[in-house]
Amino acid sequence: MIATTIAGQVAGRGLSRRGRINLATLLTRRTPRTHGSGRVRRPVTPTDVHSSETAPADEVVRKVYVRDLRDKQPVHTVFKITRKARATARSGKVFLVVGLGDRTGEVDARVFEQVDAIEPTFQAGDLVLVRGHVTQFQGKPQVLLEQVDRLDPEPIDPAEFEVPPPPPPAPATASPSAPVQPRPTHEAPRPTPDGARAVAQMRELVERVADPHVKALLLAFLDDPVVAQRLPLAPAAKGIHHAHRGGLAEHILSVMRLGQRVADHYPMLDRDLVTAGALLHDIGKLQELAWEGGNTRYTDEGRLVGHIVMTAQAIRDKAARIPGFPPLLEAHITHGVLAHHGQLEYGSPKLPMTLEAYVVHAIDSLDSRIDSWLDLMAHDPGETWTEQTKLYERHLWKGPAPTARGRSPVEGRGRRPEKRKRQRERGGPPAPTPSSSPGAPKLSFKPLEALTGDTAPSPAPAAPSESEETPVSDRPPDG
Repeated sequence: MIATTIAGQVAGRGLSRRGRINLATLLTRRTPRTHGSGRVRRPVTPTDVHSSETAPADEVVRKVYVRDLRDKQPVHTVFKITRKARATARSGKVFLVVGLGDRTGEVDARVFEQVDAIEPTFQAGDLVLVRGHVTQFQGKPQVLLEQVDRLDPEPIDPAEFEVPPPPPPAPATASPSAPVQPRPTHEAPRPTPDGARAVAQMRELVERVADPHVKALLLAFLDDPVVAQRLPLAPAAKGIHHAHRGGLAEHILSVMRLGQRVADHYPMLDRDLVTAGALLHDIGKLQELAWEGGNTRYTDEGRLVGHIVMTAQAIRDKAARIPGFPPLLEAHITHGVLAHHGQLEYGSPKLPMTLEAYVVHAIDSLDSRIDSWLDLMAHDPGETWTEQTKLYERHLWKGPAPTARGRSPVEGRGRRPEKRKRQRERGGPPAPTPSSSPGAPKLSFKPLEALTGDTAPSPAPAAPSESEETPVSDRPPDG
């Protein structure tokens, strides 16, 4: 059984000022040694058995930040998983490519042993307790992971694990005949927690895509440095819907999730094409819009070209770099983007002509309109009706529903943290609904006491040469 953990049952609330996890209350272990199958270990000896029965170990785990990692340093600390993917070396050996992050940056990591056992135990966005050691690869630190234990994030300060955006690229050298026109940047200092979490969950949905070409294309977008930097920050629009920092990522993730539900209900749909259209339909807004503080504006390129055409151009460019990408598949994915506004007069150069394109249009419109509807209802609390709205040309009912539920829609917005709190008070959340994806990972959880009390990392496994790696709507408002 892979050892994972929920630390919420242990008293403790995050990091101390000295950069150390409150191990006296959170992660200090007083447990006998065990030998689970989800980690790399030396063989069990009689000494191990004797010590496990008689000598419980006290262990203090200190927070080591990414910026402080040094070559050959043992690592036993907490990080946030920023990305996770399988890769295959030329020798045929499968390994995991992992990103570890905290507020000081991100470091590359690898899992070379027991990949099939360890992979399902954590996802992008999780906080994990890791054990391993630091090596150098191509002049940069890399962590070889020997153990990964998933943690309940609630007792830990999330600000300690918000990865800062990468620095902007150095400007190109200007030639005397072609002076460089400065392009102002409008990125906020760091992603919003909701935006970063949404991007991590998008990647998890992309990992379930069955068609290898579709999956490669979508990962090419998510791995694009500009997308990775701007998507957790971007608003979805200048106004109307999801017009806040991180709103674009929230909107895209919502459309992707709705697409999964619709594909469950209508099995004749191609799930991969719906996922592709949902992820890509508004990705061009990263170029169409610029934002600084609370102000969002259209860029010159955004006004002249628009996000729909920008996305179509990006699909053509990235598909051309994927060997053997089928032209007809590229056309279907591009069509889903071109048609997602639903009508020519709403800015779509094509009407939806495939079932998947129509679904993307419909759920995009649904999500954007519900968000704008709820924003209008949030004004003038205590009133039963909104004022006459310019967007919808009508008054909107905002009073409580005349049912046993007895709440207005806007009262039910954003209540998930309270729901989770009530579930914890009742002894935990209900059993999850089985995923429709046959390859969806199943996470198991153990109490903190079930983790081992080892105080020193196991001998590092021999790592294969990394040079052998090969990368295995009605129109929505302002949308």
